[in-house]
Amino acid sequence: MRAIVDIYLKPGVLDPQGKAVHHALESLGFDEVKEVRVGKQIQLTIDENDEAKAKERVKQMCETLLANTVIEDYKIEIVQ
Repeated sequence: MRAIVDIYLKPGVLDPQGKAVHHALESLGFDEVKEVRVGKQIQLTIDENDEAKAKERVKQMCETLLANTVIEDYKIEIVQ
């Protein structure tokens, strides 16, 4: 199975990288962009046949290492 983990900053957490991208887009003439938030995506191949078990295992990975849960939220998608 494959797991796709999207990690993004929680609302209210400052995003200096997003601000820099927003500024760059504005300077290139993309004035319609009002806000940019930058996140990351991690794709994992899991040796597991049970989708619920795979999702729980990836959740443990996120809580332990992949996401800083103080300032970040995450979403897990399992694809076969």
